[in-house]
Amino acid sequence: MKALWLENQELQLKTDLPIPEPPKGEALIKVLRAGICNTDLELLKGYYPYTGILGHEFVGVVEKGSENLINKRVVGEINAACGYCRFCLQGIPTHCENRTVLGIVNRNGAFAEYLCLPEKNLHLVPDNVSTDAATFTEPIAAALEIQEQVKITPNEKVLVVGDGKLGQLIAQTLALTGCDLLVVGRHKDKLANLENRGIKTGLVDDIKDRSFDISVDCTGNPEGFATARRALRPRGTLVLKSTYAGNLSVDMSSLVVDEITLIGSRCGPFSPALELLAKNQIDVTPLIQYHYPLSEGLAAFAKAQTKGVLKVLLEMN
Repeated sequence: MKALWLENQELQLKTDLPIPEPPKGEALIKVLRAGICNTDLELLKGYYPYTGILGHEFVGVVEKGSENLINKRVVGEINAACGYCRFCLQGIPTHCENRTVLGIVNRNGAFAEYLCLPEKNLHLVPDNVSTDAATFTEPIAAALEIQEQVKITPNEKVLVVGDGKLGQLIAQTLALTGCDLLVVGRHKDKLANLENRGIKTGLVDDIKDRSFDISVDCTGNPEGFATARRALRPRGTLVLKSTYAGNLSVDMSSLVVDEITLIGSRCGPFSPALELLAKNQIDVTPLIQYHYPLSEGLAAFAKAQTKGVLKVLLEMN
């Protein structure tokens, strides 16, 4: 089968990989569509020493597995947990001590014609959700994770820093809480997507320091972190939503003095994400900018790395 293979921070298109055979409890999925996200781009930079097939945002059709899944469109949670470690026993499989992670840690990913995942990770795609839209299930779930970690009500003043793919999804999910929301970025065309949904936007210079209860950094760069930090009132909450290669310099004393709560946030709940898509409460259409066939995957990555580009989708079959 064809797949995009990462090794020593170099990406190549392989055409002779074997179709995987699913182990017990797993399904073989024929991938239809997969999205390139910032984590994939950071893996190219060495964010994590991964070798294998990249990709974790996908929609596919089950070819081998339980009868109730065969020929059904599915999306899949990316963490394959062991089921018996202390985190699994506490119902926190995303922190399983023995987990593999689709396209990120010890498990081949979705930029291929086929992949395998545990059946318990799979979710059926509602009939009224398009295949393109369903590829956003994983990042929408990641956006919703913020609300699993932090109680957000209409009384909170919330800042989202970053107008990229994830920032836009986070903004749309947070807007549903009724909070006093501001999204800042550098691209007026991207911010216009949110303004069209009635979400207040602005530029970094529009932020009044020490005026927000919660800020979310979706930029993946030190400048974004600094912006999100200085916007917070004492006892505010700073949510970090981006992974990136490299180290971050932080004024730890200011965090102590202002009693800032710092929260890392990544994977989230799939069922609510699919429900939002099915009810048209999230609009991902403006985020899709390019489609490429898998055979042109290297060109797709080059496009995805272009500054300002939103979602690039790979069509596998």
